Amino acid sequence: MIAYTPAKVADSIPLIDIGRSFSPALADRKAVAWEIHKACRETGFFYVSSHGVASELIDSHLQLCHEFFSLPLEEKQQVSIKLSPCNRGYEGFAAQTLNAGAAPDLKEGFLIGNHMGPEHPYVLQGVPNCGPNQWPANPPQFKQRFMDYIDAVSKLGLHLTRLLALSLELPEDYFDKGFEQPGYIGRLLHYPPRPLDMPPNQLGAGAHTDWGMLTILLQDEVGGLEVANAKGEWLTAPPIKNTFVINTGELIKVMTNGLYHANLHRVINNESGRSRYSSPLFFDPDYFYKVSCVPTCRPEGATGPFAEITLGEHIDHMYRLTFGQGS
Repeated sequence: MIAYTPAKVADSIPLIDIGRSFSPALADRKAVAWEIHKACRETGFFYVSSHGVASELIDSHLQLCHEFFSLPLEEKQQVSIKLSPCNRGYEGFAAQTLNAGAAPDLKEGFLIGNHMGPEHPYVLQGVPNCGPNQWPANPPQFKQRFMDYIDAVSKLGLHLTRLLALSLELPEDYFDKGFEQPGYIGRLLHYPPRPLDMPPNQLGAGAHTDWGMLTILLQDEVGGLEVANAKGEWLTAPPIKNTFVINTGELIKVMTNGLYHANLHRVINNESGRSRYSSPLFFDPDYFYKVSCVPTCRPEGATGPFAEITLGEHIDHMYRLTFGQGS
């Protein structure tokens, strides 16, 4: 079992150079995994650099965000999420309220997932949120440009799950089976600058935790992301060129018996007059992948296996917990 040494209260979001994690030497990979272990204990958030995703691809993807959200509203609504049977497409402003009782979040978005045609077994079974993506006619080559980015960042996601396994003193491929068909969601987001008449209880994204395993966030240079530490203090996560912000979700708490965190975070609309663009990839296992507390995080003396739950059951539980439809 992993030693439960006290975790420090973070005063900043750590930056981890993961270049050594691509080394053929296990000792190098474990050294990076230990830095991830500390970050997951203390904040559940960290930056990664030297991650292998080309800077040109990063810049192109942020440009794609800008191009899409600059389209006329009527054109964006041609791929409205309301037209999708599986929650894919354009989300207009005020479509989401992450802080219960607050004003709707001041942002707009666009979502895709793992494309599944009508003949796919999950679609035939009626698995929630499984189906085809919607693709706008503009900007030019939108689908190809988005999928080039998703392919590259998904490879990084799988690499990070292997580092997570090492960080928990597990075999490096411990989580691999769950990602043969990952249940990812890719999202583009636009946060406009804060208007003068914005209600005091309205944010770009209200305080929330993510529900899944890993979030890989690309943010532009404007800033606005904040993360709560163990004392409930809000830490800024300022943009750092050619890095991703990584955070662990509620599924990690299940897997680690609470050793790793899923911290609250939010987005503040800026007052600079500039829009903020970001793109999270929610990188999760297959819908039917079964998880439970990993062996290295089980309390000493515990006998028998911990209860298993599928990724789908976990997401359904979080949905009901969040929206007051049971526990």
